[in-house]
Amino acid sequence: MIGGGVVLLDKPAGITSHDAVARLRRALGTKKVGHAGTLDPMATGLLVLGVGPATRLLTHLVGLDKVYAATIRLGATTTSDDADGDLLVTKDASGVEDAAITAGIAALTGEISQRPSAVSAIKVDGVRAHERVRAGEHVELKARPVTIHAFVPLALRREADRIDLDVRVHCSSGTYVRALARDLGEDLGVGGHLTRLRRTAIGPFQVADAQPVPEWRARDAADGSSPRIHLRTPAEVAERLFPSVRLDGQQAADLANGKRLELDTPDAPTVAALAPDGRLVGLVAIERGRTRVLTNFPVPSQRAGSGQDGVS
Repeated sequence: MIGGGVVLLDKPAGITSHDAVARLRRALGTKKVGHAGTLDPMATGLLVLGVGPATRLLTHLVGLDKVYAATIRLGATTTSDDADGDLLVTKDASGVEDAAITAGIAALTGEISQRPSAVSAIKVDGVRAHERVRAGEHVELKARPVTIHAFVPLALRREADRIDLDVRVHCSSGTYVRALARDLGEDLGVGGHLTRLRRTAIGPFQVADAQPVPEWRARDAADGSSPRIHLRTPAEVAERLFPSVRLDGQQAADLANGKRLELDTPDAPTVAALAPDGRLVGLVAIERGRTRVLTNFPVPSQRAGSGQDGVS
């Protein structure tokens, strides 16, 4: 646990991302756990959490692209643009043709300007938008640029006066998939909201590789054991995200002390600098062959290899 690690969790519906963080803290017996982007309570899927010093990597994870599987219901709007909100207006969507849906999706693909849902965590004058909405205020957030790399219809089901549309969305960080549902419904003139959302990928990390969220009382089991939590090392994660360079012992020590190195390595904005034993020493920018430290990671003590129950 000296260097910490990154944990991939598969969040179930009905709990908040902060609940998941709290459960991991309890399971590992540490308070230093952070996340690289939340999911709404109704949403399921991939959460990337950092533990201990590995939380320093989270800044580099937050901005990664995301992939979602979602279901959009056409014919009704809600206060939150998803199924957790109160129903506002219903309209008969039975007359909406498949070709119109395809055109509406195409219009929301690529570089677009998106207005986030009013019921969001974005702060307005220091107060989160969803808190202002719950206090009875009318909140209109400013549109901002996002990129929808892919917005793919997978299945369409018509039932009475509504349409349920299963989609796959690959988007830039900061995109609200429920805003896509809202905007598609608005463009078609019948309203829309999200009824299902599952995050399947964040950058190179897949929900298929994630593990369940630990139970609240996992460390109070009758046998005194704790759940096995797989911690990916900072080096393992950094090498998935950036090019890497292997240092010799003296270079690793110098970099850990903040010294600039001269390396015969191509320039890059972010490079994972690894010690001879494979440990992540730091993230550096390389400009004209010289390093500039972006983030350093702690040198393990003699006890670093002792291990800890519940961690693998």
